[in-house]
Amino acid sequence: MTATLPETCPELGKEVPVSQIDGELRALWDQDDAQTNASLMNLVVYAERPGGLLENSRIINNLTRENACRAILVEIEREGDPSLRAWITAHCHLSHGQKSVCCEQISFCLTGRVTGRFRNTVFAHLNSDLPLVFWWQGELSDVFTERLASVMNRLIVDSSKWEDVVGSIARINEAVEGNTALVVQDLAWTRCWQYRVGIAGLFDDSVAQTMLGKIDTVRIKHSPEDRNTALQILAWLAVQAGWKISGKSTFTTKEGVSINAVVESDEGSAPIGLVELSCAETIVRVSREKGSTHLLREIESGAYHVSSLSPADPEDPADLVAQQLSRGGKNSLFLKILPVFLELL
Repeated sequence: MTATLPETCPELGKEVPVSQIDGELRALWDQDDAQTNASLMNLVVYAERPGGLLENSRIINNLTRENACRAILVEIEREGDPSLRAWITAHCHLSHGQKSVCCEQISFCLTGRVTGRFRNTVFAHLNSDLPLVFWWQGELSDVFTERLASVMNRLIVDSSKWEDVVGSIARINEAVEGNTALVVQDLAWTRCWQYRVGIAGLFDDSVAQTMLGKIDTVRIKHSPEDRNTALQILAWLAVQAGWKISGKSTFTTKEGVSINAVVESDEGSAPIGLVELSCAETIVRVSREKGSTHLLREIESGAYHVSSLSPADPEDPADLVAQQLSRGGKNSLFLKILPVFLELL
């Protein structure tokens, strides 16, 4: 028995010997002809924190309503003697009010030295016909290797949870050199999608367009834990507008205008509370009150004032992952802004 899990875990399904997982899964489906096994991908959710398995099992139950997959959940505890426990279950949801569509879940809890055992255990239970989406929760560790990265199709991380962002991104870049098709997605970047859509949409307005070469101030307000998202928005603005970093908090436009960038942390802010671009006569602003489900988009220029509402990005990591899975894509824009983001860090 591990230190983090009780002797019985009904929330994870049936505990089985690792060598019998495949047979037990077949028996699970043989029990009920009304169930349909659905999978479009392998989804591995990896955590090195106590309680990760139970929390992620609840997350998978919700994710599989819209994302059919074979889910493999892993919780690692480095302390103690080597051990390995496994469970199987299925998350079932009604299809058109009739037949249950079910997704398999295999859960592993490992203790002690795990690097080789983890890799071999996970690799052995992937559905080889399906792509692998790997959601790594928390800091990168020595379990993340080039060999592990070589079988991934999509890696989901959250840089806002990292103490060493530059070092972690360097580790990912090094590990994925042999897998050029790997798509890396950062939830810190996903958190600002609606902000980016909102800002881009405001510049469809002819009044806002007239300020493009005159912007002299950018102001971004964020909650303390979302600084990376704020800097990624700033990097996106710089890359898309062609600004060059000219100082610690200044940019220079293609027209030679100096821009002062102010990035503020505020305990009372939403993850991103404000993105404001201004010049002498015009302000373009997207803002959000803490707890609000909507963004307020505004343009002010003398007597001219227009405003509109748009949905805010979700805050829960599971909702952000669901958003990523539904969009897919190559995430090429994130790769484009990454060098500027790292320089801002």
